[in-house]
Parts: sequence; structure tokens; C-alpha cells
Amino acid sequence: MKVSLAITVLNEGDHIRRLLDSVVKQTRQPDEVVVCDGGSKDNTLDVIREYENRLPLKIVVKEGANISQGRNEAIRNASYEIVAVTDAGVWLEENWLEQLLVMSNWGDASSQLPITNYSLVAGFYQSDPQNIFEIALGATTLPDVEEINPGKFLPSSRSVACLKSAWEAVGGYPEWLDFSEDVVFDLKMRQKFGDYAFAPKAIVHFRPRPTLLAFMKQYFNYAKGDGKANLWLKIHLIRYITYLVVVPLGVYAAWVNPLLWYAGALAMVAYVRRPLTRLIRQRRLSLGALVLVPVIRVAGDVAKMIGYPLGVWWRLGQRIK
Repeated sequence: MKVSLAITVLNEGDHIRRLLDSVVKQTRQPDEVVVCDGGSKDNTLDVIREYENRLPLKIVVKEGANISQGRNEAIRNASYEIVAVTDAGVWLEENWLEQLLVMSNWGDASSQLPITNYSLVAGFYQSDPQNIFEIALGATTLPDVEEINPGKFLPSSRSVACLKSAWEAVGGYPEWLDFSEDVVFDLKMRQKFGDYAFAPKAIVHFRPRPTLLAFMKQYFNYAKGDGKANLWLKIHLIRYITYLVVVPLGVYAAWVNPLLWYAGALAMVAYVRRPLTRLIRQRRLSLGALVLVPVIRVAGDVAKMIGYPLGVWWRLGQRIK
């Protein structure tokens, strides 16, 4: 099998070495590394070129490209039918690419023909926290591998591999979408080609957002992307009903009958049960994390409730045009 590795970057001069070093250390080396730069203004390209003698690099520059356009351009320039995809800002475990290929059941791709029922292999990803806030954030927002149902899992494109012919058949990543683009791509691939292979040991690591404000901005953008792409309407409606109807009614009821505060406390425990379970499983539970988890949950929900209607408004505006 010959495999291309597709990466899109933008102003990653401070972080790209860690990713490229982890590519150099792969137990199964990619036969080609295609990097699409979206027009970096820092030293990103200079750092990447330092690896030209260590990796089979192909560098493409697409000024102003968003992440979907960058991924598509990198894959478009890939020479081989099998394409692994990751992002800047992560680092790969040494057997990442090997595990993706092992679980794919793909054979010789030199014929450029479909070679398996699988169109995509979903790898996994874990947080690489540097402080107590990032520990709590990772536990709140990222599932453990034990929680994954491969039949429903929609992988982040920081850890996937696909057939180039399948990518082309679904029209690639949606270039009109800046966020949630990999979810739309995953759904199109599943709809057209069926289930994915799941490679739980093909792991990449990334650092969570370092502050609450940065996290809220991230989730605001994710929810705005959901609204643009018309994703998860039911889930978003449940969130609005919970915060705008159920919680106020519950507070009023507890004010009338103080015994109901116990029910509220149980509801809060249920609300943070999964993140706390992850912290216990990871042996990272602390008083600071215990305090931060509900704050992060509420902040993320608020950011989503603000972002989603703005995405819907954008989508409606596109229809009017």
C-alpha cells in the first residue's frame, strides 16, 4: 500500500514541529506528506521546509483557504488512493498510521480501484492537558474510547484515513463551512458508503483550549456551524427548552418547596456524571476539576445557544439569495 498524508496548516510556526517530528517517528511511514498552507504570515512554511530531507514533502499554498478548502486541496494533490488526514496542532502516536491501515483491511491501492467495503477509517484522539483547567475541559468535552459506539461515531478529521475516490464521490469537505465541516463530511461518507472501520489505537493528541473564553469561542463557532449545516436541531432545541423553561420552573418550584432543592442537586450530579466518571477513570479527579466541570458545561451550553441561531440566520439568508 502507498499512502499519502494530508495536512492543512495556517500560522502554526510555534506548533508544527511537534506534529512533523511525530510523523518522522511513525512505525509505518507515509509515502508522501502533502501540506496545504492557507497563507501563513508567520514562519510556518520555513519550519516545514526544514523537514524536506526527513519526509517526502509536497507543499501547496492556497491563500485564504479555510480548513475545508485546505483539506480538499491537500487531498486533491495527493498521489495515492489511500489518504490519511490530520491537523496541525496535534501530535501522533508512533503507530498511528500503522493502526489506521491495519484496521482498514485495505489491500494494494496501486490499481486506483475501490479495494474494500470501507471508505473511511476513524482513528481516535485524546487531550494533552497542561493544567487543571485543560484537564477538566478534556474530561467534559471528549469521550473515552470505552464510550465509543463505532456505528454512530463521527470522527474528527484530525485522525482519519479515507479512499481518495470516496472523498471525490461525496464532493470532498464542504468548502462553504468553516466549522463542523468534518461532521458533514462524515455523514456524507456514511450515507453513500455505509459504516466505517474504527481504529481505537490510532491516537492523536491535542491540547484543549487554555481558557474558558477560548473554549466558549470554539463552541460558539461549532454551534454556528451546526446552524449553517442544519445539524442536530433536536439536540439544540432540547438545550433551549432545558435552560429557558425547565431550569426556571425548577428554581421557582424549589423556592416554593425547599425540599425540591435536593432534586435539583441530584439533577446537577446527573448533569456532570459523565465528565466526573472520566476524571475518575483517568485518575485525574481533584477539587479544582470538580469545581470547573459544571462551569465548563454551562459555559459551553451558553456559547452553543448563542452560536446556533446565528448559523440558522446565515442559512436562511443563503436561501433567500
